[in-house]
Amino acid sequence: MNGHARLAVALLAGAIFGFGLSLSGMVDPGRVLGFLDIASGHWDPSLMFVLGGAVLVAVPGVMLQRRMAKPVLDNGFHLPPKTAIDWRLLVGSAIFGLGWGGAGFCPGPAVSALSMGLPLVVLFVAAMAVGMVLHDRLLAERAS
Repeated sequence: MNGHARLAVALLAGAIFGFGLSLSGMVDPGRVLGFLDIASGHWDPSLMFVLGGAVLVAVPGVMLQRRMAKPVLDNGFHLPPKTAIDWRLLVGSAIFGLGWGGAGFCPGPAVSALSMGLPLVVLFVAAMAVGMVLHDRLLAERAS
């Protein structure tokens, strides 16, 4: 498959993902924070159902992937080579969790919410991008 077709399929998949996030209300940080705040008495369990739906879709996909020699639209699967839990994974997970709990956004919903043009969303995505660039630069310096 040529590069333009791959790009079109990736764009379609991203649009479907973003539409699903919007339809489920997961681009609303208040809903996410409502799920994380179990002590206030106003707990919102809707995120649990969205996550459950994601698992129902992902598990058959992973099972299918394990039976395939290669994906349909690429020459091979690009899975992470490391499977061990190390300090970098733990620190990264903690940073992700703090950001998610503090802002109510994780990367996918934040990018989807950019379409609303809200200044806080733009700030969050910009800070996320800066963090990614800094991470890559620091890793590049350590490797050399």
